[in-house]
Amino acid sequence: MKILVTGGSGFLGTAAVRRLTAAGHDVVVADLREPEALPDGATWARFDVTDADLVDAVVASSRPEVVVHLASIVTPGKGSNRDLEFAVDVTGTHHVVQACLAHGVRRIVVSSSGAAYGYHRDNPPWLREGDPVRGNEEFAYSHHKRLVEESLADIAERHPHLEQAVLRIGTILGESVDNQITALFDWPFLLKVGGADSPFVFIWDEDVAAIIERAATGPADAVCGPTNVAGDGAMTIDEIAAALGKRAVSVPTRLLQGVLAVLKPVGLVAYGPEQTRFLQFRPVLANDRLRTTFGYTPAKTSREAFEAWRAARALRSSE
Repeated sequence: MKILVTGGSGFLGTAAVRRLTAAGHDVVVADLREPEALPDGATWARFDVTDADLVDAVVASSRPEVVVHLASIVTPGKGSNRDLEFAVDVTGTHHVVQACLAHGVRRIVVSSSGAAYGYHRDNPPWLREGDPVRGNEEFAYSHHKRLVEESLADIAERHPHLEQAVLRIGTILGESVDNQITALFDWPFLLKVGGADSPFVFIWDEDVAAIIERAATGPADAVCGPTNVAGDGAMTIDEIAAALGKRAVSVPTRLLQGVLAVLKPVGLVAYGPEQTRFLQFRPVLANDRLRTTFGYTPAKTSREAFEAWRAARALRSSE
């Protein structure tokens, strides 16, 4: 199968490309930068999702049967801003979808996020695919994933011939993963906001790559539509702290908001007072559909993924 992977040089894209080529597929790695090494069966095409003409040209020339769209700004760099993130996440996805429609692509696989559900007090204890997508405007990534999913739902109604597999991915862990979530676990203690349990669902990176492969190549009646991507179970802040040998410290919401209001303007923290809900009301993803309809059971539970990440981190620190 001919498959084009946007963001194919990134962390998740590299794992997906490696898995797809190992299965014998012809893969186009579409990204701004060329990978240091390409596996057999893969070629590289310069690709910028913010450039509509370039996106159209690459899809037109490569003629993929399936597009796996992973290009996104998950952890903004220091030079990032809201306009750039919108251009990549929302407008960029629009460019990719329009190119798929223009050039006969059969299926698009989109990496969404559990963040698309949003961080809300009234979220159910376990979120399922039928629950509303209400991403918060104060979180660029969450809001943008909501906008992307709303746009994809509209496209699905108007262009049902373009199959859609939308993966709402939980917190990815892997042997070499370091991100804004794992940075929270490096603190001397872990914060509990207003006494909230703040459960985390984790998914191992190799499981995500396998799920992307199945979304790209599996039967449409099983893999298309939104699917939560998470390991079985969840871990509370208390459980994570205990596993790390640290304390979980409960901080009143108003106190934390006051501290963040002082520290954010001077650049000492990444979060403002309006973002305490990021820790307080975390979306907890149920994976029933993933295991049944979609047909994939993650090799690692949330706890097993966390323990594997912790062991790998300890090994790296000792080297």
